[in-house]
Amino acid sequence: MTRPVTPQMTADVIIEMPLLDDRPIILIERKYEPYGWAIPGGFVEVGETIATAARREAMEETSLDVDLDILLGIYSDPERDPRGHTACAVFIGNASGKPAAADDAKDIALFDPFEIDVELAFDHRQIIEDYCLYRRDGIIKLPK
Repeated sequence: MTRPVTPQMTADVIIEMPLLDDRPIILIERKYEPYGWAIPGGFVEVGETIATAARREAMEETSLDVDLDILLGIYSDPERDPRGHTACAVFIGNASGKPAAADDAKDIALFDPFEIDVELAFDHRQIIEDYCLYRRDGIIKLPK
């Protein structure tokens, strides 16, 4: 039996900074195409779990050790990544300390998730809207 061709798997983490007022989240500005601000994350490597990949990618891009709290959802629209079809597990996690841009991150900043006024890469605006619904009302909206 031939092996099926499937989307690549990615893992992202919406990192809350709970010790700061209003619990801002961290976004990174991408160093490579597609450009824009993004939720920290990246590709799952062979031999690691999705959760391990999420924590690794968060550390590589933000220099923070992140604790994962909950799975927000799986996002798999074939058009979500212009480089090709990916399926992304998006976690909500938390960290403390001073974030620093590293690896694929050109810059890093804290944002009020309810008032983001920068261009976001991929489908991250929709993901953050889903996160805000969860944070405000405790509702996890299943992606389409």
